[in-house]
Amino acid sequence: MDFLSIIGFVLAMIALIGGSILKGSGVAALWGPAAFVIVIVGTLAAITMHTPMATFKRGMQMAKWVFKPPHADGPALIAKIVEWSNSARKQGLLALEGAVNSETDPFIRKGLQMLVDGAEPEVIRSTLEVSVSTREHFDLAGAKVWEGMGIYAPTLGIIGAVMGLMAVMQNLNDPSKLGHGISAAFVATIYGIASANLFFLPMASKLKAAVADQVRTQEMIIEGLISISNGENPRNIEVKLSGFLH
Repeated sequence: MDFLSIIGFVLAMIALIGGSILKGSGVAALWGPAAFVIVIVGTLAAITMHTPMATFKRGMQMAKWVFKPPHADGPALIAKIVEWSNSARKQGLLALEGAVNSETDPFIRKGLQMLVDGAEPEVIRSTLEVSVSTREHFDLAGAKVWEGMGIYAPTLGIIGAVMGLMAVMQNLNDPSKLGHGISAAFVATIYGIASANLFFLPMASKLKAAVADQVRTQEMIIEGLISISNGENPRNIEVKLSGFLH
């Protein structure tokens, strides 16, 4: 669980609601159905026009990573690779067949199977790197869904404000409606700017960081499997892979 994201979300709500109360507007001033439709629904409309369906679905699936990012236990993974290295040095690469059958991670299982099948180190590296690159590209595209929403939301907020002011101009002959109308117009601006800078853009950055962390872990796995294939000393493998930890 990423407690920093939870803290950030809570602070964002405090900033909006607390700021509105301290300014004397009250919580009710932040609620605007028309602004919500224009900004939030409009932003969703823009991003669905912007992205292919598969990318949009991936972006929505990745949203949970903001609070619960995929995390690999680096030291435990290194220990596992060193154990495989010891087995391979003592009994040969075929001794890793049991590890292939018991491994749940498809990426690791694929690499181990190539080891057992006797693939050349460069073949293993190039094959696994293609998998890493493809997955990274797809996940980054998913993260950019939220980045795109952060770009569109402020503009939709301005559109909402302009539409609100148009409604105000139509009621200039009724001064009692002017104050409420102007206030409602600026709610759309708040929705657009606040959603972009407090939620959408920070989420995109957090998701990109999670993708980079996954890529780093997979690069460590590749390096470990290549080292096993080359018959390197297990102690040297452990030292080398420790450099990937941060």
